Amino acid sequence: MDRVFIEGLKVDALIGVYDWEREILQPLEFDIEMATDIRPAAASDELSLTLDYFSISQAITALVKNASFKLIESLAEAVSQLIREKFGVCWVKVKVSKPGAVPNARNVAVQIERGSLNSPRAQMASGVAQ
Repeated sequence: MDRVFIEGLKVDALIGVYDWEREILQPLEFDIEMATDIRPAAASDELSLTLDYFSISQAITALVKNASFKLIESLAEAVSQLIREKFGVCWVKVKVSKPGAVPNARNVAVQIERGSLNSPRAQMASGVAQ
């Protein structure tokens, strides 16, 4: 499987567990890695045959702007679910960073991986399945 990346996607969010956090927007940064087979798109030069990182970035931004999560863990789950379901991605790695959340730390983050590179959908995309 090939990989498509979105790195450093910045979105301001209403996120946090403390009362003061529920009153302000805080910057978040997303790093996304998605497994797909880019060979059909590479051969045809057609966007419709690959992952449209602009559309995915817009969907993530809309999700964050229209939601109010307390934990970046919950947000990471929601982003991974959105990418897998809406864009048909069999495996995704999502890192959500919350810079400045802890004094004396440049950043705090969570990273999750969801899906499987050995799923039937991944095998079909790579031409391995029957």
